[in-house]
Amino acid sequence: MKAEEMFFVEHLGELRKRIIITLAVFITVLSVSFFYVQPIYDWLIRDLDQQLAVLGPSEILWVYFMISGVIAIAFTIPVAAHQTWMFIKPALSNREQKVTLSYIPALFFLFVLGLAFGYFIVYPMVLNFLLGLSEGHFQTFFTSEKYFKFMMNLTLPFGFLFEIPLVVMFLTSLGILNPNVLTKARKVSYFGLVVVAVLITPPDLVSDFLVVIPLLVLYEISIMLSRVVYKKKLAKEQLAMEEENKVVQMKRPS
Repeated sequence: MKAEEMFFVEHLGELRKRIIITLAVFITVLSVSFFYVQPIYDWLIRDLDQQLAVLGPSEILWVYFMISGVIAIAFTIPVAAHQTWMFIKPALSNREQKVTLSYIPALFFLFVLGLAFGYFIVYPMVLNFLLGLSEGHFQTFFTSEKYFKFMMNLTLPFGFLFEIPLVVMFLTSLGILNPNVLTKARKVSYFGLVVVAVLITPPDLVSDFLVVIPLLVLYEISIMLSRVVYKKKLAKEQLAMEEENKVVQMKRPS
């Protein structure tokens, strides 16, 4: 029991170390982002024809921290993935270590790509649609908190949704998923993606269509990538089996 307790304590200590490193990176990037947040803020509102209003001094700080927080999350994702890999590394085989490590850099690039898609495509489309509804009927007046909450709600989810192909490839390489399962679950997955698209876009068919299509394309790309990874995995397993059979035959007495 003492040996088991010591083993458990060592694991907790290792987990604590990985969490501290991840938090330290997050806080560091958050601090640096906050130092440069004003030019970032100016760039984000460059297309607005009006200045944003604030309802209190704390709202300015809240907006700056929200912008800095998203940047910190983006840069912390690969670090958190690497620290997770370091924690579970002893329990993985050499092949699993190489496979999991190779996916970490793509986490950052896909997250940033998803944010870019949400910000440059979905966000202006939805904003222009809503402003078009108010034209001639309402006087538009934006507060900084409402404006940036609206922006983050339309961009941040795409950062995570664009990780779907990578997650599918990763789970396929570990044998948890395969393209056959994904193909059979296509209808259910399509329904879920349509629901997500409807929830994050205004209630018009054009906006829903423009968001649904990329999500469905992402799913189909995930199936194709899963098929490629699965074939390579089967080929490696077949090769390993053949080599093992050769070794067994060589050891047999003639």
